[in-house]
Amino acid sequence: MSAIPASPALRAAGPASPGRLGLQTFLANRMSLASAVIVLLILAAAVAAPLVAPHDPNETDLLRRLQPPAWLEGGEWSYLFGCDALGRDILSRIVFGARVSIFIGVAVVALATAIGIALGLAAGYLRGWTDIAISRVVDVLLGFPYLIFAIALMAMMGPGLQNIVLALVYKEWVIPCRVVRGETLAMRQTEFVEAARAVGATRGRIMFGEILPNILSPVIVVATIRMAHVIILEASLSFLGLGVQPPTASWGSMVADGRAFILDAWWVSTFPGLAILVLVLAINVASQGLRDAFDPKIND
Repeated sequence: MSAIPASPALRAAGPASPGRLGLQTFLANRMSLASAVIVLLILAAAVAAPLVAPHDPNETDLLRRLQPPAWLEGGEWSYLFGCDALGRDILSRIVFGARVSIFIGVAVVALATAIGIALGLAAGYLRGWTDIAISRVVDVLLGFPYLIFAIALMAMMGPGLQNIVLALVYKEWVIPCRVVRGETLAMRQTEFVEAARAVGATRGRIMFGEILPNILSPVIVVATIRMAHVIILEASLSFLGLGVQPPTASWGSMVADGRAFILDAWWVSTFPGLAILVLVLAINVASQGLRDAFDPKIND
C-alpha cells in the first residue's frame, strides 16, 4: 500500500518535524485511519466489556443450546449471534474474549520489545563478543518454527494466561532485537554519537539517550505489525487447548468449541473466527499505514 502524501494545505503551514509529517501522512491515508478506528473500537469494547456485553459470558442455559442468530428462525434479538453448546451468549463471549487477545498481544509485544531494544542496542553498539553471543542466540531461535516452539514451551509449563505470555515472549524478542541492532549499527558512527563519545558520555547514555530516541519510529512500526501475529498465535494455542482455560472466553477456544457443530451450528465457530479476522486485518492495515508514514526509507 503506497503512502498518501500530506495535503498542500498541510505542507504550506511551514516546516514540521518528521513525526508531525508522518502523523499527517497517516491521517491522510483513509484505509489505515479507518483500520485504526476499528482497532480502537474493539479495544474500547474490551475495556468496557461488562457494560457492552448483553449477558454474562459464562452463564449457561441448556434450553438455549445451539440457539441460532437473531435473523434465523428460532433466534432472539437479545442473543444476536446465537448461543453455543452450553447455551452461553456468543456475542458476550466474543466481547470478553477480546480482552484476552488484546491483553496478550499488548503484553507480549511490550515485553518482547523492551528485551529486544536492550539486547539490540548492546549488540549493535558494543559489538565484539557481546554482538556474537546475542546474534547466535537470535539465529538459533529463528531456526525453530514459532508455533511449534510455543507449543513445546506450553506443554512443559502448562496452560494459563501468564504461561502463554512467557511462551510467546521467549521467541518474540528476536524480531525487535534484529531491527534495533541493524539501526544501531547505522547510528553508532554518526556525528552526534561521536560528539557524545568525545565529551565523555557513558555507553548507557549514548545507547539510551542518543541512539534509542532516533530509532524508535521503525521499532514502533515493527511492534504494531507483530501484535497481529501474536494474536493469531494466541488463538492457535487456545484452539489446541494450550491457552487460556475454560470457562474464560477466548476466541481460539470458541472456534475449537464449534468444530463438532460446524455443519449444523456454524455460528458457534464462525463469529469468533470473524472477530479474529477483523482485528488482525485491521491491525495489519493500520501498521502498514504507519510503516508508509514513518519509515524514512520509504518517504525519502
